[in-house]
Amino acid sequence: MPVGNRPVALSLWSILLLGLLAGCSTNEPFEQPAPVPEVVESVEFKQIWSMSVGDGHDGQYLHLEPALLGTMLYAVSADGVIVSVDPEDGAIQWQQEIDQRIMAGIGGDADQLYLVTRDAQLQAYSKEQGGARWDVQLPNEVLAAPQSNGSIVVVQTIDGKVLAFDVETGAKRWQYDGVIPVLTIRATGKPLVGKELTLVSFANGQLFGLSSETGQPLWQYIVGEPKGRTELERLVDVTSQPLLLDTAALVTGYQGKLAAVDIRSGQEIWSRSTSSFHAPAIAYGNLFVSESNGDIIAVDGSTRKVLWTQDKLSWRQSTQPLVTGDYVLTGDFEGYLYALSVEDGALQGQLQFDGEGLRVPMQRWSDGVIVYGNGGRLALLKPEASD
Repeated sequence: MPVGNRPVALSLWSILLLGLLAGCSTNEPFEQPAPVPEVVESVEFKQIWSMSVGDGHDGQYLHLEPALLGTMLYAVSADGVIVSVDPEDGAIQWQQEIDQRIMAGIGGDADQLYLVTRDAQLQAYSKEQGGARWDVQLPNEVLAAPQSNGSIVVVQTIDGKVLAFDVETGAKRWQYDGVIPVLTIRATGKPLVGKELTLVSFANGQLFGLSSETGQPLWQYIVGEPKGRTELERLVDVTSQPLLLDTAALVTGYQGKLAAVDIRSGQEIWSRSTSSFHAPAIAYGNLFVSESNGDIIAVDGSTRKVLWTQDKLSWRQSTQPLVTGDYVLTGDFEGYLYALSVEDGALQGQLQFDGEGLRVPMQRWSDGVIVYGNGGRLALLKPEASD
């Protein structure tokens, strides 16, 4: 397995525990998670369909987020099961089992699917039948799903190398080497690959705009600046994919900022201090953020003032929020799914979805949400008011 001179990468809770044992202080000391909150339920989650995808994350700290591409849903498990699913009714269109462990995926474009194996092979598969197209060896591990604009597919290795490959042949088109600190969180933000510009974020707190044609850097923006004496205090990882809004990108960082950046120049439009591992959700002119301590906050989109805070999920490793209808949805490390009121953040619904936990973002489909649990349960749920 390729190793290279990679940085030390640990899960968030391992890092915080390490800080406690080493006697180091951080901006967010190790804390016990809040107990499962008691919810007076006025919202229930109606199951439209449910299925199992292999062994899911198979007990590993992976981010195997399903991909909604056109009218189909594609999911992959750590033990090599790939499925193509009709998101409307959960019918499996095809299923492929490969004899390799999966580290990152699944990404895709109009024609192909992409994933990365444990031994750092980037692989391309047909979207229509699931047949293998090509594979290429990477210099190091990849944690985030490959992303494509239909011409190139881009991956970022754990040691900060960003590589682009031709989607037809797998031939390498370009490489950009980012700077990575010694200690990082074991997560990488997915590249955002456009026709002309590719946005990539690094564990040193920086967001880069690269030319999609050549890989040359066009601009950079500092999401978080390392502060403190220890490596733990200086963590400023950016672990989520930027969220594109017209000509602006929203980006968040751990111990950094929530910021809007002009993608043409890299200039900051606005920012406010925050600490988050996830992209925000946007609805009704407001931003909804899952903070790194597990709190969910609503931020006014115009003034950037906090409208409400839901702190009953503190340190429960809240997932990226998703807004559907009148509800903000999030999950936690014990596999509970929660519905919060958009208006005031009150907890209105709760469901234990997957006993092995929830980690990857939920996705909207029609008036429901697609949820993929760490244990491999994949389902379409519809939150609705209880009778």
